[in-house]
Amino acid sequence: MRDSVVLLKCKEGAMQVTIEQIQQAVANWSIEVTPAGASKIDSFADCLHPGTTVNVTFLPGSDPMDTVAVSERLHNEGMNPVPHLAARSLRDSDQLDALLAAYTSRAGVNEVLVIGGGVDQPVGAFADSMQVLETGLIQRHGIQNIGVAGHPEGSPDISKSEIAEALAAKNALAKRDGLNMYIETQFCFEADIVLAWERDVRAAGNQLPIRIGVPGPATIKTLFRFAQISGIGPSMRFISKQARNVAKLMTVQSPHLLLADLAAGMVADQDCLIQHMHFYPFGGFAKTAAYASAIANGDIRMLPKGGFDVTHTAA
Repeated sequence: MRDSVVLLKCKEGAMQVTIEQIQQAVANWSIEVTPAGASKIDSFADCLHPGTTVNVTFLPGSDPMDTVAVSERLHNEGMNPVPHLAARSLRDSDQLDALLAAYTSRAGVNEVLVIGGGVDQPVGAFADSMQVLETGLIQRHGIQNIGVAGHPEGSPDISKSEIAEALAAKNALAKRDGLNMYIETQFCFEADIVLAWERDVRAAGNQLPIRIGVPGPATIKTLFRFAQISGIGPSMRFISKQARNVAKLMTVQSPHLLLADLAAGMVADQDCLIQHMHFYPFGGFAKTAAYASAIANGDIRMLPKGGFDVTHTAA
């Protein structure tokens, strides 16, 4: 099984990808949880291997102390919590300072994800993630590992030129302050779009490593709902085509083709900056964790028409 390969048809031509290459692409995967979702999980240790990176969301209108509490719980259960800092949902620098103090003292946080946040109007002093980064407060609390948002399909809220300028500024800040900064993207469905975006931002000067957002196995109906909420352009059209077949709405869609194609692209381009996969557990946290873990363990078999099947999903 370990020597099995599958022929993938990409824009660059046909390429072979092995189980080992897919396994390597998914190694050190991370996953996301909301405070509401965390309340339904009896034990993270039952779902995850020790040290797994778990992002904790800070959703619009929510209490940021809920994010602190979940981060503390993850830390106590042996995981690496990565809380979101949503710029447009923060009141001011004092609140940011207090949150960072809570994250580091209570949850041992050494990594955060700084995002703009999905609100139309800022609730306080920060209009975008760059303003949060430029306070220097994250660094003063000893946090050097910082994720920033990436948009392979663009954003309904930010123009392409603004996204490009922001990414250039973040690269400059990371270099100036010696930060371990990386890009973490919105969830995607099509590898060609992701790989083309990576090449484009690299050509424009990006040097930050990249984690690609991957939707975990979920029904087409569920994926369609999240795609609508996120407004993710080409991927929305991709999933819409499948959602039109009412009979298949409850069919579980696996990201195996996306992962296999991304792995092939990473192998074909040795300068590719994609390093990890970040899973969005739309079909359930435990199920997604078991799925990602199985792939990272190499518990998959290649399919002749492309992609793969997971053969074992014990977390």
